[in-house]
Amino acid sequence: MIKNDHVAFQVTNIDESIEFYTKVLGVELEFKDENLAEKEKYAFFHLDGGKLEIIERIGEKYKKPIINPPFCPHLALETKNMEETLEMIKTKGLRIIKGPLEVPKEVKWLYISDPDNNLIEFIEWISRNKK
Repeated sequence: MIKNDHVAFQVTNIDESIEFYTKVLGVELEFKDENLAEKEKYAFFHLDGGKLEIIERIGEKYKKPIINPPFCPHLALETKNMEETLEMIKTKGLRIIKGPLEVPKEVKWLYISDPDNNLIEFIEWISRNKK
């Protein structure tokens, strides 16, 4: 059986990214470490159903990806209430890349990005939440 373990994003500054994910999005940091043999700093965050890893290459300049449709790859985070999530995004001054979008009675979603243009989708499964 295959089970999701983690998704990874490259970042320019691990400490700034940890600040974004913990303080802005409220994701729980599990640990931060370095692998000098691989020239990497990395951190893992707890997500229900897996983990998020961020990696900063030591001594290398990172070129942020260009954001284009279809907005892949991205990390999708489920929300139970898109209106509350949208209010949090606006309150924290986050840039919405696209959305909110909706398939009536089924699903709502929107995309934001972290400071390094890594895409994050917030998704509300309307049909599931009614059950």
